Amino acid sequence: MTTGNPSRADTNRRRILDVALAELLRDPEASMDQIARAAGVVRRTVYGHFPSREALIGTLVDEAVQVLTETDACARTDVTDPAEAVARSVLTVWEIADRYRLLVALAQRTVTVQGIRDRLAPLRAEKAQLLQRGLEDGTFTSPLPPAALSLVHEQMLFAVMEAVNEGALPAEEAGSAAAVTMLTAAGVPAERAVELVERARGEV
Repeated sequence: MTTGNPSRADTNRRRILDVALAELLRDPEASMDQIARAAGVVRRTVYGHFPSREALIGTLVDEAVQVLTETDACARTDVTDPAEAVARSVLTVWEIADRYRLLVALAQRTVTVQGIRDRLAPLRAEKAQLLQRGLEDGTFTSPLPPAALSLVHEQMLFAVMEAVNEGALPAEEAGSAAAVTMLTAAGVPAERAVELVERARGEV
């Protein structure tokens, strides 16, 4: 009879992923051997779940994208103003994305940028629908169609992550800076963008 309790293999896999994320954020060059030692398992156990370091990182990226997608959806629930929805989305997602920003930088060298873009396609499509609504009701003004503007926003978020990684922007300022930048890129006046982000910061 099935009890619903996770098997030892499932428990090991979850522990390896959790430890791998922590180790890679601490040391992006962490090897499979290092991850195995930190997880308290033998190297063969890690390879039993993940045939390569790239496969392990790919799984971590998949989980990160799932968390980002769920967080984005929750942030926009019951928000009718497209500009406010963008502000809330960026601020809330950044709290999660900041944890993964070093992983994203690492994944760009292992998973490939195209691989990351493919994983983000559903989230990008959701954002395009939001931007389309804002463009249609006049909240946003842009010469770019919604799908292109959504891609620009995505790349802006990556650029902000990289700026933090490079020490060009303090992490504590990055979320607000990204939100204001994305709103102004969508044609929201700067003063209005700052006001929206400040208000959203007090509510998210």
